Amino acid sequence: MTLHKSESDHSPTTIYQDYAISQDLFHWESQSGTTVASPTGQRYLRHRETGSHVLLFSRTQKVSAFGTGTPYLFLGEADYVEHRGERPIAITWRLRVPMPAADFATASFVQ
Repeated sequence: MTLHKSESDHSPTTIYQDYAISQDLFHWESQSGTTVASPTGQRYLRHRETGSHVLLFSRTQKVSAFGTGTPYLFLGEADYVEHRGERPIAITWRLRVPMPAADFATASFVQ
């Protein structure tokens, strides 16, 4: 996920609110058309039951000051905690290993 989205790089329907709540909790929004009952929604919400793994990667922004793509940071494996709504589904994930304080400081800023 890209944490700080610009209107020039994203459409209004893809400016999701993705951010760290704490060093081990992350708020993430699914694609704008995803419902709880859809196969994609069920894959997210039931990942442990079905044996799939959720791996979170984030980057601060899409393009660096030099005009190049920015790399992603691997935050680690995560587990479903709760969700709200749909289209998009707002999901809280718990990281199995808390992120370092510096990465949390960057990821917790909400645009």
